[in-house]
Amino acid sequence: MSQHLIFNFRLYVAGDALNSAQALANLTNLCKTRLPDRHQIEVVDVYLEPKRALADGIFMTPTLIKLTPTPTRKIVGSLNPMQPMLLLLGLETSTA
Repeated sequence: MSQHLIFNFRLYVAGDALNSAQALANLTNLCKTRLPDRHQIEVVDVYLEPKRALADGIFMTPTLIKLTPTPTRKIVGSLNPMQPMLLLLGLETSTA
C-alpha cells in the first residue's frame, strides 16, 4: 500500500450518544496511530442532517464509510474490536 494514499472517512453519529462518541474516539485513535497525516474525517450528525443521512442510506448509527481509497467500505457500530475493523478497512492483511 502506498504511503501517500489519503484515507477519507465519513462517520454518521447520533448527537453525543455513547456509541457515537466511542466510534469517533476509536476512529480518531486509529487515524492518529495508523494513518498520521494521511486521513480526513467528516462527521455527520443525523440529528442535524436527517435528510442527508436518509439520502446516503444511513439507517443506524454510528456508521463509518471509508470513501477512499477504493473499495468503499461501510461499518456499523462503535468500531471496536480494532482487529476486524483494520481488516475491513484494508489497513491490515489477514494472517490466517
